[in-house]
Amino acid sequence: MKVAINGFGRIGRTVLRQILSRPDTADIEVTAINDIAALETCAYLFQYDSVFGPYPSRVEADGACLTVGDRRIPFSGASNLATLDLAGTDVVLECTGRVDSREIAKRGLAAGARAVLVSGPSGFVDATAVFGAGADVPDTASIVSNSSCTTNAIAPLLQAIDATFGIERAHVTTIHCYTGSQPIVDGPRSDLARGRAGAESMVPTMTSAADDLSKVLPSIGPRTSVAAVRVPCLSVSAIDATLQLTRPPGADIRRRLREIAARSPVLGLTEDPCVSRDMRERPESLILALPETIVQQDSQLRLLGWYDNEWGFSARMIDMARRLCARR
Repeated sequence: MKVAINGFGRIGRTVLRQILSRPDTADIEVTAINDIAALETCAYLFQYDSVFGPYPSRVEADGACLTVGDRRIPFSGASNLATLDLAGTDVVLECTGRVDSREIAKRGLAAGARAVLVSGPSGFVDATAVFGAGADVPDTASIVSNSSCTTNAIAPLLQAIDATFGIERAHVTTIHCYTGSQPIVDGPRSDLARGRAGAESMVPTMTSAADDLSKVLPSIGPRTSVAAVRVPCLSVSAIDATLQLTRPPGADIRRRLREIAARSPVLGLTEDPCVSRDMRERPESLILALPETIVQQDSQLRLLGWYDNEWGFSARMIDMARRLCARR
């Protein structure tokens, strides 16, 4: 499979780390990286990462290539991806976070790639899909959204719980680490709370997960409300879900959750009393914290799950790119 990475920020760099380090990605060729930042800056940020630590191999800006170990990857700084020649590329991983028009979404196709996978929610795509939650992508969909890290965490869990017990209604709160969308110090924003210093306070805010959940799971999404709190933590987020079930889960709920996780390609679990730091670089979309499971009044279920919102989501970008490539 041949992929190009457009946008070498948090997700673009994390995707490349996984492609270059995982044994199951040896068949993936990165045909190009495109970012408007200088190549030397991108090489430095890939080499030294505050979340995942220094990259273990040599990283250099080598002419017009990013060299990582013995891999030389062509690098360009085009502001318009359509000006590049990406003929032969199977999927463009669109990681700029700036797909705010159909014209921008189509640029990877105009450059010659067969498909574009957007690393976040977008209203300008042909389809939105979540791997591990019935992500059947129509053959006609050439521009696909991989949704958000939070939707990737919630959707596979809700689908599995609904199939096993039935969900009458649900509320999920994502406890999300701060991101680059928040300021370091207080500043003016249309969302007043979101304008407060991200590393100083817990910040109630909005999330796109509710809208995307209805796209991905149209039978469950309308019965589910989603809220968000940004917290002063550098990486790894959590969901706290309260589900009103149709069928009581019974006293053996932990065994049933183990069975659900074992059947899923993207759900994991932990039986230990872990904290968020313990989940860094876990590739699952969600890791259920079994000790936090509570059943109340027979049919109300409370679940807590961890997710590395960068590493796990980047793993799903690779999975979904394979799915898009396999259609052709």
